[in-house]
Amino acid sequence: MLHSSQSAPVVDGKVMEFVIFAIESAAQKLGIPAPTLYNRLEKLNLIRQYLISGYDMLHTQSREYIADTLVEALENWEAHYKEKGESV
Repeated sequence: MLHSSQSAPVVDGKVMEFVIFAIESAAQKLGIPAPTLYNRLEKLNLIRQYLISGYDMLHTQSREYIADTLVEALENWEAHYKEKGESV
């Protein structure tokens, strides 16, 4: 795993609903099951580092914007680790 193993703080219900919405939207855009996308995001800690920490800004954006930027962040981080020779 690439992320730290620190215990996760409790996440507010509205934030959790947003995270689910964002993952489902991006999974639909990619044409893959949401659990598959969740696993890819979790390996890179993007759920916490991108969706949860960016909630205040992201939740006001359109579904398309959220899906597009989440996919872009995921692909950029996967490419970064691939270039470094690390598997994700």
